[in-house]
Amino acid sequence: MDSEGGNTCRSTMAEGILRHLLKERGLTDKYHVDSAAIMNWQVGNPIDKRTLAVLKENNIDHFNHIARHITRNDFFSYDYILGMDDYNVGDLLYMKPPDSKAHIGLLGSFDLSAEDPVIHDPFCSSKTVFQGVYKRCYAACVGFLNRNSTTL
Repeated sequence: MDSEGGNTCRSTMAEGILRHLLKERGLTDKYHVDSAAIMNWQVGNPIDKRTLAVLKENNIDHFNHIARHITRNDFFSYDYILGMDDYNVGDLLYMKPPDSKAHIGLLGSFDLSAEDPVIHDPFCSSKTVFQGVYKRCYAACVGFLNRNSTTL
């Protein structure tokens, strides 16, 4: 599961990429992928149009998603909850119930070629910035799967 502030840009982009990669690798039955917001200001909104445009340009199928707030149950349902920046991770660690199983970390930490594991929010930016976020999310999702698909 990916998490970000509003759940319309970065986390949904990573969700779409991860779903696509799992389909390519024939692993869709081994993972449950979702994304959620830490803040509630975008809850109920669809995926950002710029996110959808960049996913489409990269041949990633459109998927229906409405922004939702992360729940207490998510910490028990998911093995990984990955934030996009240090604020997300800090909030997730604060919200995480002590007896939950979820590993909290940065999605970008799975991109071993990146100097900075933070994937910055493109919300107030141009489509070019969204394309850069796509590249970061794609590399991190590939790294995540390469690291974790061997432990299934």
